[in-house]
Amino acid sequence: MFALLDGNNFYVSCERVFRPSLRGRPVIVLSNNDGCAIARSNEAKALGIAMAEPWPFIRKRLGDAGVVALSANFTLYGDMSNRMMSIAAGLGPGQEIYSIDECFLDLTGVRGDLVERARKVRSRIEGWIGVPSCVGIAPTKTLAKLANHVAKEADRKPDVNYPARLGAVCNLAALHEDELEAIFAATEVREVWGIGSRLAQQLNDEGVHTVRDLVRVDAATARRRWSVVMERTVRELQGQSCIALDDAPAPRKEVSCTRAFGDPVETLQPLEEAVSEYASRAAFKLREQGSRAAQLMVFIHTNPFRKWERQYARSASVPLRRPSCDSATLAQAALLGLRQIWKPGYKIHKAGVILTDLRDGAVEQHELALGDEVDPRRERLGAVVDRINDRYGRGTLHVASAGVGGDARSWTMKQEWLTPQYTTNWADVPTARA
Repeated sequence: MFALLDGNNFYVSCERVFRPSLRGRPVIVLSNNDGCAIARSNEAKALGIAMAEPWPFIRKRLGDAGVVALSANFTLYGDMSNRMMSIAAGLGPGQEIYSIDECFLDLTGVRGDLVERARKVRSRIEGWIGVPSCVGIAPTKTLAKLANHVAKEADRKPDVNYPARLGAVCNLAALHEDELEAIFAATEVREVWGIGSRLAQQLNDEGVHTVRDLVRVDAATARRRWSVVMERTVRELQGQSCIALDDAPAPRKEVSCTRAFGDPVETLQPLEEAVSEYASRAAFKLREQGSRAAQLMVFIHTNPFRKWERQYARSASVPLRRPSCDSATLAQAALLGLRQIWKPGYKIHKAGVILTDLRDGAVEQHELALGDEVDPRRERLGAVVDRINDRYGRGTLHVASAGVGGDARSWTMKQEWLTPQYTTNWADVPTARA
């Protein structure tokens, strides 16, 4: 038995914890450089704002609708996510954090009323950190994901597509066969986990429009017609568990940090600052998972949508003599690659650093002592810098080539309505005290 716990409109909910005046108003959170909507409140969804809809289009179409647009504050969302996941872990003995706002939980062997248990955990999350959530329970992960969708829709629009009693917490395993059949019939096939718009269109062309239609498809036929992934999906919908809980995700095979600039960059110095900062952030991610990189790639390019401007796109790969996770070493390699590909006269729109050929940090390949040895204190220095930045804020300590830091940097992202950088001082949060 599995449960999927998901924070409702997570980014918007995090903002409302610290700004209660936003409750009941249409709120959206925008992507980097305020490009498009990446989170919407229920009120914003009711206005017809689509996920990933560009902000200029929303502003033009709904200029007088009172929509509140906020720039993303990913530091805040990450902190709130960690708190939510730690509380959610009390629902079952096993947990897989699937994304920043949702996690799977293993309920196998958990005794008692699972719905009541889920409601208590959900209430605890909302009471302690102020974030509403929904829980879906089912015998497979795909069905649990579907149950979570039912719980959200029944909570947002009671008795429209699904019974109101299934709102907030939905246990498909506790439903009568006729009720389950009705829910499958009322759910479009595109709502199934792993089925995107293109695959949904293919299924529609084959006469498969609802989840009930997909459940009735023969699993072997699904494999021959589409793929083994589709066969697994069909079997999961039929109640056969094929996807296990992944409580220890494999380390990433590459680590990257890329950003589009708020304004085009035309000189080398701000590019060097940006690339140094990106290399440092990528190094931090490496240290988090205990890896080292043996190769680094740096790239820059102009804006491909501005066809009337001169276009330029180049990348360079820099192999490292020894695999490293040291910020200074990786920043130095990134600057070396950048200087190889930089050409004046172009308006650079985006740059990034990608670390590849990752190695386990616990395994070290030694060599003959023909050159300078790596100072063992460098690795300890990286850990100390990470702890300081974690305590006092990202960027408190950084490599000198990343520039002065803060808002003085000319290459930082553009933001429409800047969300204040709130600290998680829970004495300031009424819902947490309650």
